[in-house]
Amino acid sequence: MSKELKDIKNIYFIGIGGIGMSALARYFKFLGKHVAGYDKTSTQITSDLEDLEISIHFEDDVRAIPDSFLNVKETLVVYTPAIPITHSELNYLKSNDFVIKKRAEVLGVITQGTYTLAVAGTHGKTTTTAILAHLLKESGAKVTAFLGGISENYNSNLVLEGNDVVVVEADEFDRSFLQLYPDVVAVTSMDADHLDIYKEANALEESFIEFSSRAKDHLLVCNGLPLSGSTFGVEDGADYCAQNIKIDNGTYIFDLKTPTQVIEDLHLNLPGKHNLLNAITAFAMAMLYGSPTAALAKALFSFKGVQRRFSYQIKSDDLVFVDDYAHHPTEINALHQAIREMHPGKKVLAIFQPHLFTRTKDFGLEFAESLGQFDQLLLLDIYPARELPIEGVTSEWLLGMIDLDNKKLVKKNHLVDEILKSNAQVITTIGAGDIGEEVSVIKEALLTV
Repeated sequence: MSKELKDIKNIYFIGIGGIGMSALARYFKFLGKHVAGYDKTSTQITSDLEDLEISIHFEDDVRAIPDSFLNVKETLVVYTPAIPITHSELNYLKSNDFVIKKRAEVLGVITQGTYTLAVAGTHGKTTTTAILAHLLKESGAKVTAFLGGISENYNSNLVLEGNDVVVVEADEFDRSFLQLYPDVVAVTSMDADHLDIYKEANALEESFIEFSSRAKDHLLVCNGLPLSGSTFGVEDGADYCAQNIKIDNGTYIFDLKTPTQVIEDLHLNLPGKHNLLNAITAFAMAMLYGSPTAALAKALFSFKGVQRRFSYQIKSDDLVFVDDYAHHPTEINALHQAIREMHPGKKVLAIFQPHLFTRTKDFGLEFAESLGQFDQLLLLDIYPARELPIEGVTSEWLLGMIDLDNKKLVKKNHLVDEILKSNAQVITTIGAGDIGEEVSVIKEALLTV
């Protein structure tokens, strides 16, 4: 641990329930720091943190901060950019000269002193990072991994096996990844996103180029991206390339061509070509780190996935229910491809909650095209997250652009009733907002019909 963090006794998190923030909270708790925090609402993540004896409150009130965390010299404050600038606790701590860092800055401090593998991209980075962490752990590496989702293998967003190597998800939002010090970088995609931050797609591209230049040892890029590095792809002649692909009962079986060898008969139990690409990326990074190939092949077969990334909730001959975090048109297209590939010929009902007014406005036509591929659509109101409404940008506006006969705008309190009216054989919930909290309710209703 760096001296900068070693001398700190207390870590106070503003937005502790976020998926990335909670991983850091777990990490510092494991290291013996005193950890506490604020979040807007109670969730399963905050409950799990409280089970670790981390004190959390859910009202923005300076008086709720534990007294010991009000010692300026002994406390580090970590916050997420999703916190509004009007937040009273954050403003109080700023005005009283506390050391305050964004989550990305803290990750930067951690990565500066440790060999680091970083996965960047507008899509695919969470699953790729989770696969990579699993491959390294199972092949014997002493790895610490900060994940942007909950790994099904560990039921956690933190893998903590040692400090020889760190795995991080390099987030392009707010240019956060420019705080990191990576040795090996993989870039999975560079599609336009976060235009509320970047304004123009070329500014996002420039940010990825700058981040890629920070790789000290190796740069891996998805074949076709405007970056110079070793390439990865699927049946496209890339340096690391999946070939001879077969599907057997939902499992991909393939060979991986590398610059030096062909590794035969790899198995991946995740659906969708996008996940096959994620697996190739993680495998290549683990090989570059030096993990033994045989151990990596065995570990890949045992990877179970990430919660809310094509997560089967129900899988029977009569009914399939899949939950997915997709919140960008490209991700919805990938989800649709995977569903059609794994469940051909079946009628598919999609339930989508748009995430952010700006993203919905920027990609309205693209969302309409991607959602129009399903057989039936139930569309929820836009989840605002950190944003205020934009006049004219509504789910009703989006629904009007979707070329689909069987489509409907619904409120969350009527969602289950509408789902039960459908005769679809495959149902999928889609979105990055609070739609994930409806999944268990929908599952229970479907199982009790």
